Amino acid sequence: MKIAGITAEYNPLHFGHLYHVRQTKAALGEDAGIVCVMSGNFMQRGDVAILEKHARAEAAVRCGADLVLELPLTYALASAERFAYGAMSIFDALGNVGYISFGSESGDVSEIERAVDVLLRPEMDKLIVENLKDGTSYAAARMASAEKISGRRMQVLVQPNDILAVEYGKAIRRLNSDMELLPVKRQGAGHDSLEHAERISAMELRRRIACGDGVEESMPEESADILRREIGMGRAPVDMGVLETAILSKLRTMSDEDYECLPDVSEGLHRRFKKYAVQEASVNDILMKVKTKRYSMARLRRIMLYAFLGITREDMQAQRPEYVKVLAMNGRGKEILKAADKKIPVLSKPAHGKYLSLSVQKQLALEARATDLYSLAYPEVCRRIGGQEWKLSPIVVQH
Repeated sequence: MKIAGITAEYNPLHFGHLYHVRQTKAALGEDAGIVCVMSGNFMQRGDVAILEKHARAEAAVRCGADLVLELPLTYALASAERFAYGAMSIFDALGNVGYISFGSESGDVSEIERAVDVLLRPEMDKLIVENLKDGTSYAAARMASAEKISGRRMQVLVQPNDILAVEYGKAIRRLNSDMELLPVKRQGAGHDSLEHAERISAMELRRRIACGDGVEESMPEESADILRREIGMGRAPVDMGVLETAILSKLRTMSDEDYECLPDVSEGLHRRFKKYAVQEASVNDILMKVKTKRYSMARLRRIMLYAFLGITREDMQAQRPEYVKVLAMNGRGKEILKAADKKIPVLSKPAHGKYLSLSVQKQLALEARATDLYSLAYPEVCRRIGGQEWKLSPIVVQH
């Protein structure tokens, strides 16, 4: 059986995601297996998931995936490079994933591979440092460096999905893996588009859900059913605005040392956070004051969440995930997992982690704390109890 890996957030799962799964099967055969590595309750762009992770994983299985594994927090809430490397490491560790399928604006695997070649050139890092000296953003500095080396326009370093695809390719090379890239040309609305279409962007879908608008026509029935269930149970929609007071409380009570230990802070950025956490009255105002052209808003939002969740530089040191956790699966997913090499521990329950290394236990404790804080944003107060990370088992979908 051919098996494809898909890295996703499914926040929430919509028609574009369904199209991606179906096109992957069309390319590899309808009997192909689909394994997803999915972010948990916090997103790569520095936000909370609108639905908790098990619900989103169940939607994925009901819409064509066979097995959904969780991307650990310190990779899910990281730069595109670390995010991609964490996911590719998990697929590689399974040993039976042959293809990496991804949405792509270009759909051109040769251009993606060409960009990978350029970015892995030994002179790239030095050129990027040089281009950063004029205060430009990292993305712009990397683009300029890549175009200088290649002597051509690198369009795949412009669009968000192609950028991630290039990072997948880099990670596969670094892992010395034989997994193949399988692009699926994107259809419908763009990444942050607000245009009206059946395949509207996830951003617009989240806006409509938060406003209480009907979204059934923009989501697969299976995904819409789970959304309605979670809303009915008082666990959705989850809105980061509900956590604002808690986030401000954390930022205002952190010491200088706490700020200095945050990942991704440099050039006095931690001091700017500490200063404006006291002077400003909202999270958005803080971010706007801290923002400079050097740093993307997504990076600043991630730093804010590192502070809130208690994530330090030390927590981000591990290059590869040391474990992976099952969120949802069907019968074929069980077979895929059984046949996998499992070069890292695969947990069906977080409690099983107490038998593993101290570093794994520390990471699991970090995940549990993140889930406890995430649950504070549930609409129904009685749902905001702690300790849920240790109690939930994988969702098994029977077809």
